[in-house]
Amino acid sequence: MDELTKVSFTNLDKVLYPGLGLKKSRVIKYYIEIAPRMLGFLKNRVIIMNRYPDGIGKEGFYEKDAPMGIPAWVETFNRYSKTAQRDINHIVCNNLDTLIWMANLAAIEINTTLSTIDNYDTPDLVFFDIDPQPPYSFDDVMDIAFSLKEKLDELNFRSYVKTSGKKGLHVVLPVINKYNFRQTREFVHQFGKFMARGSDIVVSEFRNSRDPGTIFIDYLQNIKGKTMTAPYSLRANPEATVSTPLEWKELKKGLRPEEFNIFTILERKNDPWEGLLENKQTLEVE
Repeated sequence: MDELTKVSFTNLDKVLYPGLGLKKSRVIKYYIEIAPRMLGFLKNRVIIMNRYPDGIGKEGFYEKDAPMGIPAWVETFNRYSKTAQRDINHIVCNNLDTLIWMANLAAIEINTTLSTIDNYDTPDLVFFDIDPQPPYSFDDVMDIAFSLKEKLDELNFRSYVKTSGKKGLHVVLPVINKYNFRQTREFVHQFGKFMARGSDIVVSEFRNSRDPGTIFIDYLQNIKGKTMTAPYSLRANPEATVSTPLEWKELKKGLRPEEFNIFTILERKNDPWEGLLENKQTLEVE
């Protein structure tokens, strides 16, 4: 495998998913196989890695800054961070070698910004994160997602859906490079408030996001520099689930996010998010 990539592999026998016995080599193999579906979406976007060098049974860490010893061929995007009060060299993943390099760092989860480095202050994705609190289940999340889609459809917005890889759903609208993050965040917040007015279980404010028996429509990731789990990224949970783009018609009662995992995902022949980034729209109501 070394002969096919610039990456120098390390600790390939390290078990990253103890419950499944999955080694780092298997995670790398997954990202190689899924690369044709991932790389187009990752192109020219800042990447934040969620690394688990000791496996998911141990605590992982988010890495925004390029690690020490980064190869010269890995592309970066330098940006001043007000929070960190210093420049940060962000990873940009525009090729297979970089994706493999991140996998070799045990970057199980790959997160990406809602804007590209060419227009960092101007999002081209609007992100609804629908997240349940017990006792509500994935079935209930699907109900809320369909209600949201119905409202978006009524206003002629094209929406795309994927599993978060955990207990929620992500709904995304590709938009033209015309809006700032304040505008896209307010767009999602207003939809959340509208949904909350018509539902006993939907909440739209962060202060209620952990209330038992609620489903939160999270608008707060629509902030410059915030990220969402990339489509087809693995998740650091025992089932090795994948954040999986779906056709809306696939959302049916009884569907479980655990069905979409490292073992099953490549059996899916179609990519429901193919062409998403070429399907950008305005946020004006038609």
